Amino acid sequence: MRVISGQYKGRKLREPADNAVRPTTDKVKESIFNIIQFDIEGREALDLFAGTGQLGIEALSRGAKSVLFADFSPEHVRLVQENLERAGVKTGAQVVRADAIDLLKRGRRFDLVFLDPPYGSDLLERALEAIFKFDILKDNGIIVCESQTDKALPEPAAPYAKYREYRYGKIKITLFVRNVV
Repeated sequence: MRVISGQYKGRKLREPADNAVRPTTDKVKESIFNIIQFDIEGREALDLFAGTGQLGIEALSRGAKSVLFADFSPEHVRLVQENLERAGVKTGAQVVRADAIDLLKRGRRFDLVFLDPPYGSDLLERALEAIFKFDILKDNGIIVCESQTDKALPEPAAPYAKYREYRYGKIKITLFVRNVV
């Protein structure tokens, strides 16, 4: 697992020792960042269910202003902190141990949100519903969801809209946007 592009390109990140975290493959990560490449620079991002922190680190490497990394597991929080050190990230990163839904209820707004919770849980649906309910995306903000291809996601109400879906084998990437009202 490595940083693909930008300021921290080529830096190797530590993978989890166990199977509690399923890191996004480099191929899928590269595809995600090719899709959103013009929507990263200067943006404030949230890497919810951060796991290894690789999605947020990639965003910082490509010019995101800041990333809030959040995970409920103390082990994953430590792994994110270690990977930030390995990548050489000095500014723009904040790591918190928090319940995802409680964090979303706080109402802090973001330009970009990465959602990659454990497969087989209802966390993705719950997080999306909370984002829509508490309206935490800024105008023209983007939510990037990774899930299994057969996972049904909730339909958003305006000002949110499903933008596109991409499939990579058994993995589905779904983008939601917040339109200007």
